[in-house]
Amino acid sequence: MANRVPIPNNNSALIAMIADEDTITGFLLAGVGNVDLRRKTNYLIVDSKTTVKQIEDAFKEFTAREDVAIVLISQYVANMIRFLVDSYNKPVPAILEIPSKDHPYDPAHDSVLSRVKYLFSTESVASDRR
Repeated sequence: MANRVPIPNNNSALIAMIADEDTITGFLLAGVGNVDLRRKTNYLIVDSKTTVKQIEDAFKEFTAREDVAIVLISQYVANMIRFLVDSYNKPVPAILEIPSKDHPYDPAHDSVLSRVKYLFSTESVASDRR
């Protein structure tokens, strides 16, 4: 229990998003958007003009912010920065890959699902040894 990472308990936490315009618009209409006093938003709209560097910078910024609890990222965008997504290992903010309208969900590329499969495969191996 001593190795557990304390999870910050704020009264309010944000959901950050990195996705295409249609996905971001849907979440903004649902009330997820935020603009702080420095005019920083909690989302990045990815289109054909967005560079991988911009996506990487947004991912690093959102995962470093203390007011963000969840980062939603479209799976096709996550594939562009797969090395960053797969190397991220903190519990908060949680990284969740979501499908988009133009790119269907592929469970083979989902980092969370692959970690869960790995966890259950090692638990089943450990339970067989008992």
